[in-house]
Amino acid sequence: MESALIGILFAALGIGVGTAIGYYFRDNKSKAHLDDASRKADEILREAEIKQSEGLARAKEKAIKILEEARLEERRAFEELQKQQTALVERESTFGERLNEIEKSKQEVEAAQKRLEEAHANAERLTGDIMVKLQEVAALSKEKALERLIATVEDEHKENILGRMRKLDDMGADEIDMKAKTIMATAIQRQASSHVVETTVTHVQLPSEEMKGRIIGREGRNIKALELLTGCELIIDDTPGAVTVSGFSPIRRQVAKRALEKLIADGRIHPGRIEEFVDEAKHDLALDIRKAGEDALFELGLPTATLDPKLVQILGRLKFRTSYGQNALLHSMEVAKLSAMLAEELKADVYVCKLGGLLHDIGKAVDHDMQGSHPEIGYQIMQKYGFPEAIAYQSIGHHEDKPKTLEAIIVKAADAISGARPGARKDSLEFYVKRLQDLENVAMSFEGVEKVYAIQAGREIRVFVNPKQVDDYAATKLARNIANKIESELKFPGEVRVTLIRETRVVEHAK
Repeated sequence: MESALIGILFAALGIGVGTAIGYYFRDNKSKAHLDDASRKADEILREAEIKQSEGLARAKEKAIKILEEARLEERRAFEELQKQQTALVERESTFGERLNEIEKSKQEVEAAQKRLEEAHANAERLTGDIMVKLQEVAALSKEKALERLIATVEDEHKENILGRMRKLDDMGADEIDMKAKTIMATAIQRQASSHVVETTVTHVQLPSEEMKGRIIGREGRNIKALELLTGCELIIDDTPGAVTVSGFSPIRRQVAKRALEKLIADGRIHPGRIEEFVDEAKHDLALDIRKAGEDALFELGLPTATLDPKLVQILGRLKFRTSYGQNALLHSMEVAKLSAMLAEELKADVYVCKLGGLLHDIGKAVDHDMQGSHPEIGYQIMQKYGFPEAIAYQSIGHHEDKPKTLEAIIVKAADAISGARPGARKDSLEFYVKRLQDLENVAMSFEGVEKVYAIQAGREIRVFVNPKQVDDYAATKLARNIANKIESELKFPGEVRVTLIRETRVVEHAK
């Protein structure tokens, strides 16, 4: 037990001695490390002080250098400013001198202007005095003297004035005529139309001469029934194999023709069958009329919904209407196409021109059944169906001398082209002769005209004047007056050329 306690004491003693020795060595080692760190810190501080002193020296040198450069720059700027101030002083001095000169010139100009105004006033006063004295001496007023002077100058230079007027007229007319011909030729070349083939009466071919007696019937009852139901007159003459249907209305003529053809094909001709076939002909014709109107809209690229179905029916009636032998529906379609082409060239409203051209003669479809001229009837029809004024006006505008709108002028021109082209229409002999007589009578109504000849189917008149009554200057005015009177009083397709001829013959005899 004691030995164990002694061992424990020695062990504790050893631990304490070891701990003391460990603290001793640790303390010494820590002091050694602390000394090393202190030495290194001193070295770093010394190096930093050395670098700091070197950096301060360099910074001081740079600052001194920048300061010297700034002083040099300041000196140069000061010198430049002094030069500018010197130049400005010199310029102000020069400007002052120039201003004085301008002021002096202004005073001189004002003085000269004042003297000029005084001289002008004196001249006007002297002119007035001279004019008064001249009027007293000549016994003429200023206005009369001016008229006499103008008349004298006009007489002396009449030939020059006339030549100048002709030259200006020719230049303007040639330029306008060239542009118009180009536009018209382009439209006409793009439009190909058929020639007239229809007449004002309708013929029905018969299979034999015996059929004429059957059409007439016993005591003429068949022909009377047919004429009563159709409103047309049947002409049965010596023409072999044909019966002529004559009537004021083309629709009625068509009904009579179709009914007669059905009766001839059926062979049973009596009043009962006549009434039945007349009703069938009216029904078939109504279908054909509507189809003709729809086909016309389709060919022109206009939707069928553009027009009311009743108006389409009225349009189709034009298929059986002629004007001087020209089919009215084909003429309206032709006018619509030409109007659209001209509108494209002239930047006008193509739709208004096309639809207005198609409907411009719509009044002709019903003018046999209504009172009034076809332009007025057509205008009323288009207003009734709600067309805008621009389109409805085409019915009236194409018959006015000076249409109000560009589109109406285009439709009027297209109507003239369609009606005046070769093969479009044909005139009766009486109408043709009357037109020539009217042209000659209009030209003969002017003073100084000796003879007038209408040539080229009435498209040109040649006027011979008395050279003693009409000089060259008056001849130009006379030709223009004749053309204006023809435009205002006569109606004609196309244009009429007025050629005025003034011939002077001098005859002497040598004895």
